[in-house]
Amino acid sequence: MAQQDRGPGPRGEPRRDPTLVRNQPALRSSTGRVWLIVGAIMAAICFVVLLLQLRNSVPLAVLGAIVAAVLYGAMVLVRLFLPQPPRLVVMACFFAAIPVWTIVWLVLIIARSP
Repeated sequence: MAQQDRGPGPRGEPRRDPTLVRNQPALRSSTGRVWLIVGAIMAAICFVVLLLQLRNSVPLAVLGAIVAAVLYGAMVLVRLFLPQPPRLVVMACFFAAIPVWTIVWLVLIIARSP
């Protein structure tokens, strides 16, 4: 079933359902600056949380923090070099990957600690 409103929109194209997540302005018309700011805050929090685990496992904590920083760096590269239609969705995916990575890595660190 198509996700459209009733009737065609202006100029005959189908109308977009504004309640769908993929039709939100943050994923369609943003410049990406908001994603970078929120991503930097998220990456910093995750970076600090992982570095606080240095007492449990130095190599795992450092590797986890590096990967969190690389994921944020990938967001910046996507913002600079990817064209608009897929850019914001890819940035949102990298944003979501940062805390997911941190949680999975924290579970691994805690499971390996004595």
